[in-house]
Amino acid sequence: MIQTILHASLLSFGLILPLGVQNVFIFQQGATQKRFINALPAVITASICDTLLITLSVTGVSVLILTSSYLKTALLCFGVLFLTYMGWQTWKAESSNVTTNSDQFSVKKQILFAASVSLLNPHAILDTIGVIGTNSLQYDGLEKVAFSVTCIAVSWIWFLSLAITGRTAGKLDQSGKFMLVLNKISAIIIWCIAIYLIKGILKG
Repeated sequence: MIQTILHASLLSFGLILPLGVQNVFIFQQGATQKRFINALPAVITASICDTLLITLSVTGVSVLILTSSYLKTALLCFGVLFLTYMGWQTWKAESSNVTTNSDQFSVKKQILFAASVSLLNPHAILDTIGVIGTNSLQYDGLEKVAFSVTCIAVSWIWFLSLAITGRTAGKLDQSGKFMLVLNKISAIIIWCIAIYLIKGILKG
């Protein structure tokens, strides 16, 4: 059981750690909101979405998606468009988003945006469903439950920690220069992921 939990922990951290639009958004909300509690809608929404994807992956939905070449190709094509747009939005984001209150996301906007970058990002979906779903096949019964719960727990802990880190960075960087640089780097990474998806489409 301990080996199963360790496997799930390392696998989940490996998938969730790379810088992407979802992580950047959670970090930004931690940095821009007046109080940390105001960033919780984004944290909770992203965590719930990951919980949903992980649950679907370990219950066999991954087999349906990955064995359908048409569905996978459609998902990848949508992903290229989505990531290209999100990369542009991230690139042109000004540092003023960090230092002014007028640009702070409302609860509704946080929930909608967090849900979109979590559920409409094919790269994240294929990673979660493909990798976690495939790895879960080696477990049964309580071990599969432990694997699933650990993966879910890692997501919740990660997003909460990310918002806390953003909160700290926001306090230290009143000028907003750090967030501006982070936006540029994140946009480039997002576009690289889009290029990776294009290669996947061409190979298919």
